[in-house]
Amino acid sequence: MALKLGDMLVQAGLITKEQLEKALVEQKTSGDKLGACLIKMKFITEEATTDCLGKQYKVPTVNLSNTQIEPQVLKLIPADFAQKYQVIPVARQGRTLQVAMSNPADPFTIENIQFLTGMEVKPLVCADTAIARAMEKLYAGSAGLTEAMKAVQEEEGQVEFVDKEQEDVVTQADMEAAPVVKLVNQLIFDAVKRGVSDIHIEPYEKVLRVRFRIDGVLQEAMSPPKRIAAAVASRIKVLSRLNLTERRLPQDGRFSVKAGEQNVDFRVSTMPIKHGEKICIRILRQSGLSSDLSKLGLDGKPLENFLAASLKPNGMILITGPTGSGKTMTLYSLINRLNTPKVNISTAEDPVEFDMMGVNQVNIHPEIGYTFAVALKAFLRQDPNIVLVGETRDRETGEIAMTAAMTGHLVLTTLHTNDAPSSLNRLLDMEIPPFLIAATVNVIEAQRLVRTICPNCKQPDPSMTPEMISKLGADPAEFEGVTFYKGAGCMECNRTGMKGRTGLYEILVVTPAIRKLILSRASTDEIRAMAVKEGMILLRQDGFNKVKKGITTLETVIAKTVAD
Repeated sequence: MALKLGDMLVQAGLITKEQLEKALVEQKTSGDKLGACLIKMKFITEEATTDCLGKQYKVPTVNLSNTQIEPQVLKLIPADFAQKYQVIPVARQGRTLQVAMSNPADPFTIENIQFLTGMEVKPLVCADTAIARAMEKLYAGSAGLTEAMKAVQEEEGQVEFVDKEQEDVVTQADMEAAPVVKLVNQLIFDAVKRGVSDIHIEPYEKVLRVRFRIDGVLQEAMSPPKRIAAAVASRIKVLSRLNLTERRLPQDGRFSVKAGEQNVDFRVSTMPIKHGEKICIRILRQSGLSSDLSKLGLDGKPLENFLAASLKPNGMILITGPTGSGKTMTLYSLINRLNTPKVNISTAEDPVEFDMMGVNQVNIHPEIGYTFAVALKAFLRQDPNIVLVGETRDRETGEIAMTAAMTGHLVLTTLHTNDAPSSLNRLLDMEIPPFLIAATVNVIEAQRLVRTICPNCKQPDPSMTPEMISKLGADPAEFEGVTFYKGAGCMECNRTGMKGRTGLYEILVVTPAIRKLILSRASTDEIRAMAVKEGMILLRQDGFNKVKKGITTLETVIAKTVAD
């Protein structure tokens, strides 16, 4: 007769009898399985538990963290079934399906899987905590979405349209219908759980498509019935306090939810398109803010130069890059670092993205004449030490900001340019006097965001030969002796090999030599050459340095930067 797990662990000397007794008491209180209690109480590791389970049941073990599971295999067992029986399909070999479970001696579960799939089941054993974690990663909340979708589908026969014109008419009852509310709530919960940055809800002629942006890449999340498109839009408008009856003009709103211990803010934008209203929901996490800028990817001498400029009592710091390059996160992280009771900080934003205690934040409203320039003039009457201008868009805003920088204020602002040197000529194009630019700008930081290699499945990439490096557009001599890495694909990264993002940075310090070039209206190329001569690391070079450190791939860096 096989020993019970607890007895086997004691017999193997992996836990003591006292630890087993404590875990049994915890099990009665929590209702969790014994193995989960032992792991939670740190009496044993997950790996040791899995090994003992394998010996107890005399079946092979599986490490789900390092196992690549094909999408078509995962689809063999639906999320709700996997959740109910706590099983994960791992691999298919002909008519045999390998399934991870914590109790492979349960004939009832095995019979149900065989009936569901029509295949023979080969059980693999692993700790129930590993299965629960894999469930969250692999199905990524789809069990809840499936249930919500099912509730919407069950109402199919209850909806009847009189004609095409009435199809988009949504009543208050439709909007608050339990299935639609549940679907929207589950969609939001799923997005927060998966680390999504944006949710795109797009109505087309016959389908409603929902996509998530994860690490900068859009992925299709679900396709609810097209008939509920207007109801979903209205539900989101209710959450965002937008005008329900306005469908001809774009609208902007926001709402917040509490996820665990943190508040998550959602910025909502609606836009009328041919077949309804497209909705984009941006997810803003306060947890992403840090006073440690090295966590964003800024390090070494560039970080020193950037922080030195931020500690000056006056002058201007310019942050530049295209939309989606992480400028806002860098600005807020810098403000978070500078925010102390000893300084007065005011910001003008369009719109305010993060609420920050101790910072006076202003939403500008150009439609009523409350522009960046107007807000900036008001700030200067409020005795500020630090001023943040969301974006310098025109000459008036630029001149007021630079005047403030000359008169004892530290000014932070953004521009939309491709790199740091071209920002200076962008300011000149706005007809801002060269002497004002030269006298006020302390440092210009340009940036991009690139995807990073998944640390869980990271491995050397033998395909990166000198020929391949040349084909990608880089010099093989630059990478002589470098070991390239890639992600093999695992459940942690949704089998993409990439997980998370980091920044590439270019820091241009405005030195006396650079000031002379500004005053002489030198070209961008001349300014760049001088900056490089004085030690500036270009965006692509910063990317190459991160490739050498094994943080990202050469293909990713080259796709996000331009040759110099």
